[in-house]
Amino acid sequence: MRRINILRFLLGALPLVATLALAPPGANALAANRAGKAVTSENVCSPAPDTVTCLAELRTDIPAMANSSPDGDNPPGYHPRDIQSAYQLPRNGGYGRTVAIVSAFDNPNAESDLAVYRRTFHLPPCTTANGCFRKINQNGGSTPPPLTDPGWATETAVDIEAVSAACPRCRILLVEADTNSLNNMLTAVTQARTQGAKFISMSWGLPEGPGQLALDQTYFNFPGIAFVAAAGNGGYSGFFYPAASQYVTAAGGTTLDRSLQRVPGPQAKRSGWYESAWSRSGSGCSQIQPKPPFQTDPDCPMRTVGDVSALADPATGFAFYSTFSSPGWRVIGGTSVSTALIAAMYALAGNPGPADRPNSYPYAHRRAFWDIDQGSTGSCGGSYLCTAKIGYDGPTGIGTPRGVLGLRR
Repeated sequence: MRRINILRFLLGALPLVATLALAPPGANALAANRAGKAVTSENVCSPAPDTVTCLAELRTDIPAMANSSPDGDNPPGYHPRDIQSAYQLPRNGGYGRTVAIVSAFDNPNAESDLAVYRRTFHLPPCTTANGCFRKINQNGGSTPPPLTDPGWATETAVDIEAVSAACPRCRILLVEADTNSLNNMLTAVTQARTQGAKFISMSWGLPEGPGQLALDQTYFNFPGIAFVAAAGNGGYSGFFYPAASQYVTAAGGTTLDRSLQRVPGPQAKRSGWYESAWSRSGSGCSQIQPKPPFQTDPDCPMRTVGDVSALADPATGFAFYSTFSSPGWRVIGGTSVSTALIAAMYALAGNPGPADRPNSYPYAHRRAFWDIDQGSTGSCGGSYLCTAKIGYDGPTGIGTPRGVLGLRR
């Protein structure tokens, strides 16, 4: 009997052993950790009244790793090659296109941390000297904001490294707002647009409110620019503005897992990966924003959040390097990550048409997305507003990019 039990144990362990053996070292650490203990995470920014909050979720159960070592002890979390594989991204696209990252406060180590990240994963250098990286303040000048906040500095590092992972040939414009007040953040958004960026990533937000309709007209009603914002980490009805804006692509989040077997449903033809809705991704029906003409879902007469989605679950998180908040290599998630990834994917797809609303593109190219039909962001009677289903749903929108054809006209 004991021999039989041992045999059953070994056979039952084979799928996990196979997964760990075939996955790259960073993914191995994630799989081993998820199998062995509870996953814990925390928001790197502390919410405060009348300010926006960043939406990066830092894993707290995996300690920081000082550096990658030559013996193959790679940083835990998904690496650029994983992102490119999971979403079938071209490796050399986006050359000459600029993705603008709008963040708050100053990260004095942004460029040096980015250099460590890109060198570790053998990405081409992106520096001020070679014209790939540029950092400005909300007024367009080179003098940085006077204050540094560790949480927002971490957010900045995540954003520029996620863009690098998805689009290594893209240029990066970092626009730092003086503070995280909504007025300063939106001033920085305007600065990014004024600087000519066609792809603007906003990994932050705050709950929607009635005054935001007027803000939309001032800051986001500009055709030909792909504004991408984080849907939020609050689950059903916990979505944020500016993701809720009718002019912005609302980036939801998924759990991204490696899969050694063919999976049922819309992802059956997908090789090596499987996604489900992240339980904390913001979704739901706006009470304020009008429904854009390209949304036709039946149960929400107003704007529905979100539009598209990508990796956000810290349990299957992104590897990043930062010299703030326990310096070193960490694992991170949150819809911050999906926002920067999707903004970079828009850049890979090409410049939007000058009269186009880029957040409408996914709705016209649904076959260019993986349709996510598993997972939920809360309780809504099984409705698509909080439950991932075949076709459009709130948690994952149209789905996750299957290449970049769905993000162009």
